[in-house]
Amino acid sequence: MKQSLGARTLLYTHPVVVIGTYDLDGKPNAMTASWAGICCSSPPCVAVSLQKPRYSYANIRDGKAFTVNIPSEDHVKEADFFGITSGKDTDKFAASGLTPRKGTKVNAPYVEEFPVILECRLLHAYEIGVHTQFVGEILDVKVDESALGPDGRPEMARVRPFVYDSARQEYYGIGRLLGKAFSLGRDLKR
Repeated sequence: MKQSLGARTLLYTHPVVVIGTYDLDGKPNAMTASWAGICCSSPPCVAVSLQKPRYSYANIRDGKAFTVNIPSEDHVKEADFFGITSGKDTDKFAASGLTPRKGTKVNAPYVEEFPVILECRLLHAYEIGVHTQFVGEILDVKVDESALGPDGRPEMARVRPFVYDSARQEYYGIGRLLGKAFSLGRDLKR
């Protein structure tokens, strides 16, 4: 029997990403978000939802660009810090010891130490309740060579991203490989 928990933001799992932006003075900022995900294949797009009071909100709105940085498990502490500290009064890069780099395709910084970076141009902004969903067209994906497999594509085990459990407010590493997508269910097709 299932127990009703009511309407809540529960979805397993939420990716942990760090959104990179510049403010109007060119100061780099990074904000952790978990309300994010791929939302279109062609053109390749990612969506991230932020609340208006967030410092990054105005940065995206005004700058029309952002980066989506995927931290590895090695940087869970820094990613958490980016989410619990405001860039309005703190230089998060200086405080965390991480390095901002200017994007090559968009006017937004990325985190040098994180293994995967998506450079995005703002396409749309949709107000949804207390959040605004920013849809960015992915203009480039940068991946550390150490996170690439022999075939030249990123490997989850090398990237080592982590996820957020909104029900328990905890971070988790990603577990073992279960099988190849688009093939496991073939024997069930009739």
